[in-house]
Amino acid sequence: MAATPMAESEPGLRRVLGTWDLVLFNIAAIIALRWLSVAAQVGPSSLVLWLLGLVCFFLPLALAVLELSSRVPGEGGLYLWSKAAFGDLHGFIVGWTYWVSNLAYFPSMLLFSAGIFLHVGGAHWTAHANDGGYNLVYCLGVLWAATWLSILGLERAKWLQNIGGAATWSAGVLILAGGAIAMYRFGPATHITAHNVWPDFGKLATFTTFATIALAFQGLELGPILGGEIREPERRIPRATLISCGVIAAVYIAGTASLLIALPASTIDVIGGIPQALSAIGDRIGLPVFGPITALLVTMGSIGTIAAWVTGTARLPFVVGVDRYLPPALGQLHPKHDTPHVALITQGVLTSLMLLAALSGSTIHEAYIILIDMTVIMSLLPLSYILLAFPLLRHRAKGRNQGVNLVPLGNVGSWVAGLTGFAVTLLAIATAMIPPADDPHPALFLLKVIGGSGLLIGIGLMFYRQRHRRMQAAQSA
Repeated sequence: MAATPMAESEPGLRRVLGTWDLVLFNIAAIIALRWLSVAAQVGPSSLVLWLLGLVCFFLPLALAVLELSSRVPGEGGLYLWSKAAFGDLHGFIVGWTYWVSNLAYFPSMLLFSAGIFLHVGGAHWTAHANDGGYNLVYCLGVLWAATWLSILGLERAKWLQNIGGAATWSAGVLILAGGAIAMYRFGPATHITAHNVWPDFGKLATFTTFATIALAFQGLELGPILGGEIREPERRIPRATLISCGVIAAVYIAGTASLLIALPASTIDVIGGIPQALSAIGDRIGLPVFGPITALLVTMGSIGTIAAWVTGTARLPFVVGVDRYLPPALGQLHPKHDTPHVALITQGVLTSLMLLAALSGSTIHEAYIILIDMTVIMSLLPLSYILLAFPLLRHRAKGRNQGVNLVPLGNVGSWVAGLTGFAVTLLAIATAMIPPADDPHPALFLLKVIGGSGLLIGIGLMFYRQRHRRMQAAQSA
């Protein structure tokens, strides 16, 4: 299929990742503990929303990744899958949109990391939470440190990702322990009953939280993008995916429950909810260091997440650059480290500009919400493609009696799973376009979120159209 030309032209990337490297990579890339406080704000119903997100989005996505990474292997992942299913244009749209979504995702994650880090130093440090200068310096420092390590190669960069994955896991254990202590010593601060656990789908906040949960489960598709740098990818990717699914779902659901046990839902802060909750527990049991330690671990985990995405998504313009739709320089490898250094530097520069634009004229909270909604739109759009590509490519292969189906589902089951996940992505994208109820300037919100997303996607289409015309002219000459 479409994977063959790519395999032939693929430069000599080094295979350095094993199964547990990939598991820790998935944990670092997917588990962002910031989503715990976002989900917990809606109360006990968030626990059911996590389960619905697991069944209706995360599992279909996992099935799609397993099937497609086996059926269409190679460096590029979801770009190659969409190209094989829908053609060159749609493959390019997926690769481009997935990459530029990180121009909004990186700044939002960096701002979260900056805010959480302040909780390490207590009230004296948190006074700088709305200091634009501090947030800018912290965010740019972390971004370019991760970029520099990625340029040096995965042999070095993977340690930052692995440390981040281990820190995230440790913070998750501490959150669960804090919730258990609070439950045992003081009882639940938020009472969970059969009445309040079921989501109220008559409220917009329920759909907004569900969209965020879908975004929180995104990331399994990132590992196969590094397919050319994984040892025995056809064996290790499925194993790492299954292990990752269980760990990630457990951390999200149990972590949210722990926050609700520790604090009333109405008092949980969107950025500082985790150290806030554990600080409250620590103060009550005579261990005030509980909160700062968790804040440090969450900070390290968030840096690992950023490093994983900086490393992984830079391969997308690298692959698209090799495929001759973007400027050829994006496909260049570093002469010493064999890494796509031009793509990494370009990504860093564009992310820095997006961060500056987000912080100018906005409060930290306003910038954070706008960046999250842009991320929902642009990162879930490519996933809607691969969720449709999963049953489509499986159906085509069955008609030609090609290959062995890796996912134990029949043809109807694969369509049900793919379309269910596809429906969730469309719901999340539509919800992200709705201005918050308390936004004083809803028209400006729409302009920034929808207009900004449309502009970034449109720039990519201009690249594609220009290059496509040149290729047609060369063929006809």
